[in-house]
Amino acid sequence: TNKQVVVQPFYRIAAEMEKVVIGSDHGGYDLKQELVQYLESLDIVKQVNDIGCDGQRVDYPDIAETLANTVLTENIPGIALCGTGIGISISLNKIPGIRAALCHNTYTALMCRQHNDANVLVLGGRVTGSEVAKQVVHTFLTTEYEGGRHDARIAKITALETR
Repeated sequence: TNKQVVVQPFYRIAAEMEKVVIGSDHGGYDLKQELVQYLESLDIVKQVNDIGCDGQRVDYPDIAETLANTVLTENIPGIALCGTGIGISISLNKIPGIRAALCHNTYTALMCRQHNDANVLVLGGRVTGSEVAKQVVHTFLTTEYEGGRHDARIAKITALETR
């Protein structure tokens, strides 16, 4: 169909952020801890909501559900981690309204924001170095959604949630 769809972007610029939510399973715990410290050092983030885990074994779908609920109810960006990032990505993307992107470098972080208006960044704690992860997080949080030609694609993604 050729319906005109208006897409409300998740957030336009980092200056609109007050808060970020972050969570991991045990496989992403060590990197999450480093990223919490990094996020707290950034001027663009005023509050970091760490939803766990605390290093204990936990199932990533449980973290995904809690993180997604926070992203959607508070309209804030999320950062999710598990060992590879794959399991928590799959879990997150089952939840309507979530556009989670597993990123391995700054280019994928840039594109997931500019073209896909991703609202959750996913990283693999066992496969991503901490310095790369910090660069990816910064890119994700400071990149604006372009809108325009991408709006129709986002609308199609959203329509898939009701199938």
